[in-house]
Amino acid sequence: MTDAADRALAAQYEAYPYPQRDPAEEARRLVIGSPSHLREVDHWVFGARRPAGRPLRALFAGGGSGDGAIMLAQQMAWAGRPGEVVWLDRSAAARRVAEARAAVRGLSNIRFVSGSLLELPALGLGAFDYVDCCGVLHHLPDPAAGLAALARALAPGGGIGLMVYAPHGRTGVYMLQDALRLLAPPDRPPPERLEVARRLWRHLPETAWLKKNPWITDHLSGGDAGLYDLLLNPRDVAFTVPALLDLLAGAGLRPITFIEPVRYDAARYLPDPRLRERVAAMSWRERAALAEAIAGNMGIHILYAARAEDPPATPDWTDPAAVPVLREVTHGRMAEAAAGGALRVTFDGITLSLPLPRLAPAILRRVDGRRSLGAIRDGLVAEGAEAARAAADLAETCRTLEATNRLLLSAPAG
Repeated sequence: MTDAADRALAAQYEAYPYPQRDPAEEARRLVIGSPSHLREVDHWVFGARRPAGRPLRALFAGGGSGDGAIMLAQQMAWAGRPGEVVWLDRSAAARRVAEARAAVRGLSNIRFVSGSLLELPALGLGAFDYVDCCGVLHHLPDPAAGLAALARALAPGGGIGLMVYAPHGRTGVYMLQDALRLLAPPDRPPPERLEVARRLWRHLPETAWLKKNPWITDHLSGGDAGLYDLLLNPRDVAFTVPALLDLLAGAGLRPITFIEPVRYDAARYLPDPRLRERVAAMSWRERAALAEAIAGNMGIHILYAARAEDPPATPDWTDPAAVPVLREVTHGRMAEAAAGGALRVTFDGITLSLPLPRLAPAILRRVDGRRSLGAIRDGLVAEGAEAARAAADLAETCRTLEATNRLLLSAPAG
């Protein structure tokens, strides 16, 4: 499946490992994101049903300079979770960066393997409970074949975290890629092409669409690797929601959720009751496609998926023993944010106001990662709330916050 574009892509990532990272910075911060955050994997992929003590095998297919693999391996180490993270990529330069980052952190739960995800059967790595493929499929000669190879590597009950480019939020990118194919053809050396791209950006007219797109910033803040990957990549295919869902189906996969789910709920953008009535009659796929089309700011799609033949593992918010956890925010801050009867969340320039019930602040103050849903409800009742009101407000708060990907259920002990 190698062609001229693929060979140029390989040369690109040897010259400019992506994303551009300095291993020395690992001493100061951990890069956090989606997919593959441990709390997300526990909740969305395994439905908060897979015991924390069960070893987790995770594959990062096209691991690049290591952001996702380092994040998950570090989170597993901090939580004392057993298992192994396998980094897989064909770029020797990216491997050196990722290995150096892991060494700075003293991580011993990462294994580095050089190779392509298309070579998985020959590599003999076995089956994986979780597979990450972030920013890779859209560069492959045949994305469908790549995703099918990853699906075959999944163990029963496992899941995949994907990130692919989306067209509407990348307005302006493909115009400049066209321009640079003329000014700096893909067969020229990467440093030469990068210099041409820098010069072009400095002299672009104000009417260039990328100058008007504030949501794409890799060429501004991503260093040489970011600029090259955005504007000089020899193959870059974007997927709409329907195209991505069709790609999943072709690989024998079903979607679990987009991240963040609330962004793909078209009704959230449409206060007009007549429009909402039309949206209510749509399928989940149609509502997500509509949200993408009207929001206009989605430059990527992040999605969790599972094997189509596996029964869904849905988080059980009615289980009184389940323990809710917040993702990257303290319970005190979240309670303050909910104090006005609504939670305001902003995604790439669009602010949504999500109504919350009266007891939401009191509920969120109790979400400390230790209290169960039952204990939170009982605490509200002990402070004077009616039992029915406490249960209803708890359910509504959890449903609303889950859709923002901020409130999740933790993996059960054991």
